[in-house]
Amino acid sequence: MSDLLHLLRLARPWALRMTLGILLSVTVILSNVALLALSGWFITSMALAGAGSLVLEFFTPAAAIRGLAVLRTFARYLERLVTHDATLRLLSVLRVWFYQQLAPLAPARLQDFRDGDVLARLRADIDSLDNFYLRILTPAIAGLISSVIILAALFWFSPAVAVINTVVLVLAGIVIPLLIASATHASGHQIARLRAALQAASTDLVRGLGELQVVGAVTRQTDHLRQLSQQLIGAQRRQAWLAALGGSLSALMGQLGMFVAFLFLFRAGYAGHITASEIVMLLFTVLASTEAVAGLPAAFAALGTTREAARRLFSMAEIEPAVVLPASSRKPESFELAFSAVTMRYAPEAPKVLDQLSFNVPAGECLAILGPSGAGKTTILNLVQGFWDCTAGEVKIGGQQVKTLSDEVLRQLISVVGQKTYLFNASIRDNLRLVAPDAADEQLWEALSRAALADEVRTFPQGLDTLVGELGARLSGGQARRIAIARAYLSDAPIILLDEPTEGLDAVNTDLVLNCLKDLIKGKTTLLVTHQIQPLVLANSRLQLDIN
Repeated sequence: MSDLLHLLRLARPWALRMTLGILLSVTVILSNVALLALSGWFITSMALAGAGSLVLEFFTPAAAIRGLAVLRTFARYLERLVTHDATLRLLSVLRVWFYQQLAPLAPARLQDFRDGDVLARLRADIDSLDNFYLRILTPAIAGLISSVIILAALFWFSPAVAVINTVVLVLAGIVIPLLIASATHASGHQIARLRAALQAASTDLVRGLGELQVVGAVTRQTDHLRQLSQQLIGAQRRQAWLAALGGSLSALMGQLGMFVAFLFLFRAGYAGHITASEIVMLLFTVLASTEAVAGLPAAFAALGTTREAARRLFSMAEIEPAVVLPASSRKPESFELAFSAVTMRYAPEAPKVLDQLSFNVPAGECLAILGPSGAGKTTILNLVQGFWDCTAGEVKIGGQQVKTLSDEVLRQLISVVGQKTYLFNASIRDNLRLVAPDAADEQLWEALSRAALADEVRTFPQGLDTLVGELGARLSGGQARRIAIARAYLSDAPIILLDEPTEGLDAVNTDLVLNCLKDLIKGKTTLLVTHQIQPLVLANSRLQLDIN
């Protein structure tokens, strides 16, 4: 329940719109019940009037029936419009909120999660929460309000019929939905988990397709996907059957309630307590009243999935970031880097990655960091970027500790060129403007020229509008690396981090990249991590690391 209450707090900006949707839903339910009840009364009264047993004023009830029919149609349209609009707005708020919770966790706290699982939480789990307002909250509150009004109207005509209908609504709107919720609890949780597993397995298959083909494991992975899909379909089928069973039982309660009310009213009518027209009206009211709770069995069947989706979202959002940077800070006046007796463990029980490491990089100079895998080279870059906080010691930029700098200031100070350049499936222009959203095309071309890529981009039929493909698949490794260099030129950050900048490149592209980097790092404080000899021409000094 705490997760659902958290959802309500997040939905507070749309409380008025959501309340309007609930009121419109109440209007639809009451107009439907009133239309059926009045129609039964009118038809019976017309028959009695035709037999000469009753004098009937025709025009008023006929106009009321037409008015209720119009009201029902109009209210239904507005209810669908308002509730779906509120649901979509709530989902958009949730996506932005969840992304804001994820941002401080990257990359340190997200490395324990599979990419597909994070994507499943951002998409499938949030999509599952459309049930919360549209199929759970609105039907439940609207059903409660409508039931109270219906029972009050019945009590005015016949307290006994009101008692019968109360039993019907309690069974159809409370007992049966709770039984359905209990029966679907396990399958609801299973659906949320299987969706995440299926998303993760699909991501693994797509991203690792080349490697899977090499080792002949594509069939095994597709079989795993098929098994997950079948399990998900089975869980969804069980949930759908139970929801349909709940709906059928609720409808049956309405039929039984009408039958019991008929037995009572038949006797009461002949005793002279109530007219034949009113008997029919009350019977139709009892029958139609179950519409107030008709959607609850299906809603409660989806409750398990909704709760599990909410739990998965909030459990990730509640993770403490590895480093909590201040909201604001002043920019350092100089840009030298200093490590003072830095010790680093990634967990209290884990071995030391860095042990009492100290070094200085004067402003405007380049330090090459060498050493075998596992010696802590990448850890040094992560500490400079504020992704982790050291276990002991201090990491400073311009005399200020990194952990005292705000995220905004820190990102303005640092630019990274690594062996893995992430490119979005967008145009070259859009990928460059990630670091300079307001940059004019002239600035983009200048950055590409300094990255030795302008001539190649001009040969593309669409120039800057060329789509780079998923993860930059339409560009070569060297071109992708030089787009990263162009980004660094556009950002004009005073500190440059080079993480294996020539790894995986052929000799021609290595020379191109190194020539561009020589110009890029002039006057910039630079850390260079490399296993290769060629990039060492960029460095003023070297630091050799060993595995502890």
